[in-house]
Amino acid sequence: MPDAVLTEVHHRLLVITLNRPEAGNAINAEMVEGLLEAMDRLERDDRLAVAVLTGAGHRFSSGVEPRCLRSGTMSTCFTEFVEYESTKPLVAAVEGFAVAAGLEIVLRCDLVVAARGAKLGVPEVTTGLFAGAGGLSRLPHRLPYGVAMEMALTGEPITAEQAHQYGFVSRVTDPGGALGAAIELAGRIASNDSIAVTASKRRVADSQGLTAAEFWELQRINVAASVSRNAKGRPNASGEERPPAWTGR
Repeated sequence: MPDAVLTEVHHRLLVITLNRPEAGNAINAEMVEGLLEAMDRLERDDRLAVAVLTGAGHRFSSGVEPRCLRSGTMSTCFTEFVEYESTKPLVAAVEGFAVAAGLEIVLRCDLVVAARGAKLGVPEVTTGLFAGAGGLSRLPHRLPYGVAMEMALTGEPITAEQAHQYGFVSRVTDPGGALGAAIELAGRIASNDSIAVTASKRRVADSQGLTAAEFWELQRINVAASVSRNAKGRPNASGEERPPAWTGR
């Protein structure tokens, strides 16, 4: 049986693929275990700066496999994944659809690239359920309140184009082009100093909902990127018109 999650290294980025295309990349226990292992690998390996998360075939994910829902065996381990605090950026590459727990995985990512016509939704209410793995709390942080509320209460999805207009999707591609565009975007991230990227990701994420005073206090707490060996070395590299050789320290 093929692995439910595949990983492949492209220079400084890790491509993580949900690999159950015959089942619409439905999430089961094996897939969650593979996702957690991939996240641990990303965090432990200093050579890796960013990850791209995608689905095999023409779909991202249809959500949790029905038999796993019925057995109730998925809740704890899937919650462990969506709560995983990654210091490194994650870029989702979405084709076809990302719905239910599939969208909750996308919401776990920092940036989203999606193909035109891709559907993003939380249809749980149409089956007597609700999105219980962070979707309902994260959705209004990525979309306007009214849009998030309508999606949650009606179960109707939005398209990649609509999500792009709302700022949830960063880039829209032709069908079949989401992974390539996500890898290109991740490559641009990986070309930067990993300390500065980590600090910038944290500042953006942690500043949501803060007052100006709270933000500047947070800004003063951690200025490691501005005093890192890499940051000090960049002016020379720039002056010599060669790419800086980031050390990640």
